Amino acid sequence: MKKKLKNIGVLFFSAAILFTSCKSSKEVKSTSKLEVSDKLKWSERLAQTLMIKHPEAYQIDDKTEPKWDYVHGLVMTSFEELYKKTNNKAYYDYFKGYADTTIQSDGSIPSFKVDSYNIDMIPAGNSLFYLYEKTKDEKYLKAMQVLKGQLETHPRTTEGGFWHKKIYPNQMWLDGLYMGSPFYAHYTVKFENGKNLNDVAKQFELIQKHLLDKKTGLLYHGWDESKQMAWANKQTGTSPNFWSRSLGWYAMALVDVLDYMPENHPKHKELVTYLNQLSEALAKYQHSSGLWYQVTDQGNREGNYLEASGSAMFAYAFAKGANKGYLPKSYKTLAEKAFNGLTRDLVKVTPEGYVIITEACAVAGLGGKENRDGSFEYYINERKKDNDPKATGPFILAALELNK
Repeated sequence: MKKKLKNIGVLFFSAAILFTSCKSSKEVKSTSKLEVSDKLKWSERLAQTLMIKHPEAYQIDDKTEPKWDYVHGLVMTSFEELYKKTNNKAYYDYFKGYADTTIQSDGSIPSFKVDSYNIDMIPAGNSLFYLYEKTKDEKYLKAMQVLKGQLETHPRTTEGGFWHKKIYPNQMWLDGLYMGSPFYAHYTVKFENGKNLNDVAKQFELIQKHLLDKKTGLLYHGWDESKQMAWANKQTGTSPNFWSRSLGWYAMALVDVLDYMPENHPKHKELVTYLNQLSEALAKYQHSSGLWYQVTDQGNREGNYLEASGSAMFAYAFAKGANKGYLPKSYKTLAEKAFNGLTRDLVKVTPEGYVIITEACAVAGLGGKENRDGSFEYYINERKKDNDPKATGPFILAALELNK
């Protein structure tokens, strides 16, 4: 009991410092001396590290001013789940603080531009459902309506698949399924009696139709319906390689959308089938360490490396899928193996107790001004970033599913 009280004390001490200072650079610097207790579970140890390093949630990913962004949305989702598990208000205040610094009292989001039609901007709205339910503050509802408004007019492929962005016409990327689908599914169930669930399922159906490689069971990172992009296969329109994080986005999209797809809905079984097919394929490429390579199927090639964000995403999807009964229980064991690989091989703990996830790809995409070609060489040479939010958010979510 004494240990438990000590742990709680450490957390509240950290929280008290964090939420009463952090305005000047001098004050921010002083918080860096706080220690994170190694008696806490991994989920809280990493969460507290982030809160100390980034006293305001918008500062995650080294931002200097509030910005509506998918990486924040992912991490705020993990803080929401952590709060639900621990009932510690410091975590609630943290993700609520992000919403309150990015959303105006009238529900507008100054740093969000609907006419950019960027599907990446939707997931920052995932935690607004909970905030609206808890506070009844209309600004959260209005902000959700703004995001839903984008989906209503978002450009689509000829078969009805959301473009990844307006600047990437005719393209669907695996990343986009996580970006748009959980919010879309949650919104239509919460406010529309589920009328658009078939459209949610259609997004996955089109991904399976156009991006699935039947030989490996994996899915390519992107698909260009027009087949005009330099990276696109001239026969199929697919990009040339399998990137673990894009597969991780897709796996997380499936387990999260299933939260809102009723079991008796005709599309429920279909999505569960997709999840099982993908998980079976991914299991074949899991390294003996429990981790996955940056380029999923080419672990024997020089320069490829065991990557943190994709591995954390797979750990989360496998654990949640098994916990919910979508996947066989054996996948919980694979998730444990992945999480243990992360903490053993890719996590460093500083003398202050801060948790640092290494070997995380900072960013990777297709085309654009950078002319990203989707080649093996491209993926392995993109820069890495310690505690990249695409790794920290899924790590916390995986830790919660595994009770780590």
